[in-house]
Amino acid sequence: MSKTQNFVIVGAGLAGATAAETLRDEGFEGRVHLIGAEAHHPYIRPPLSKDFLAGAAERDSVFVQPPEWYREHDIDLVLNTEVTHLDISGQRIMLDSGTPIDYDAVLLATGSAPRRLDVPGADLAGVRYLRTLDDSEALHSELAGGGRRLVLVGSGWIGMEVAATARVLGNHVTVLERDPIPLANALGDELGTMFADLHASHGVDLRPSVVVDSIAGDGGRAAAVRLDNGDVIEADLVLMGVGAVPNIDLARMAGAALGSGVLTDAALRSDLPNVYAAGDIADAYHPIAGMRLRSEHWANALHGGASAARSMLGRSVTYDDIPYFYTDQYDLGMEYSGFGPLSRGAEIVYRGDRARREFIAFWVAEGRVVAGMNVNVWDVNEAVQGIIRRGNSVDARRLADPGVPLEEL
Repeated sequence: MSKTQNFVIVGAGLAGATAAETLRDEGFEGRVHLIGAEAHHPYIRPPLSKDFLAGAAERDSVFVQPPEWYREHDIDLVLNTEVTHLDISGQRIMLDSGTPIDYDAVLLATGSAPRRLDVPGADLAGVRYLRTLDDSEALHSELAGGGRRLVLVGSGWIGMEVAATARVLGNHVTVLERDPIPLANALGDELGTMFADLHASHGVDLRPSVVVDSIAGDGGRAAAVRLDNGDVIEADLVLMGVGAVPNIDLARMAGAALGSGVLTDAALRSDLPNVYAAGDIADAYHPIAGMRLRSEHWANALHGGASAARSMLGRSVTYDDIPYFYTDQYDLGMEYSGFGPLSRGAEIVYRGDRARREFIAFWVAEGRVVAGMNVNVWDVNEAVQGIIRRGNSVDARRLADPGVPLEEL
């Protein structure tokens, strides 16, 4: 490694910040440019729909590092700035200010943007998306006092977490979902129904199998959501939670091979020379799953950013972390580890008390555990991940028996 080398990280989210930190931890003494489109220094996103949105977490708690850390570690942190061009042959990027920066290696960690719902009225005031710190602060200011009528379009993780937070704050919540059961795409009908029942028991009005036709306004502000069946749901706020789209335009313009994101190998190298990808946009080969995976969860940003940094340094890297995410909704806390695509159609084996929502669920395909979820059962995630990683054949009866230590499996 040379002190004259220039490493550029495009995207100042968790993946980019972790990559910058890892470069310094690994002894890289060259220049590190960390370029972000937002005005804030890097922060983590899970609290934005949970504790921070609820007002239970201080603002400083969401940041990866305090702002002075970047100066102290000689990280050139450039905010409020877009990278408009990636010149592969010339090994340079171009900022929206017109400033070029040469690179010896570049990491693309550009994250995702909320998927927009194209219906009449979607541009009215009071129609919100939740992706950024500013989004969460604005939403909190409107929900904190309670008594608001919040209509959520979409029943994914963000939507259901916001629904829980809004109810705890004393607001009226309606969830409009295209699918018959919330979260069924991720967990299947049985466990999706558990979350539906949880929200219903806390007073959320769940409207399954509906399609939004338009958003009606009053004085330029959203006042109701119209469904294609003619129903009208009055609203003070409408939150769109219909998924996210990876920010891959820069990679596309540079000619990178694309799948659901930027295609990489297990070392997070793209097919372009000296160009790497991490976080939401990396469609990376996973050697344990034996397939490509793209994950938009914080653990992938955290660990993927660190692995990409080591790969940029020429280290031997195999990024094979088991995908992980968590959620907190009302009195239900959950951790999920595993390979979503492999769990579809798999047998679900339960250990614990499902009626009390204190159990572990295992997805078993062809005799091996491909995913596991612990619900209100703690300090077992490491063992669950160990079972998935080993990939050995398991006895479903022993898997379901709380008397058999997970480590034995």
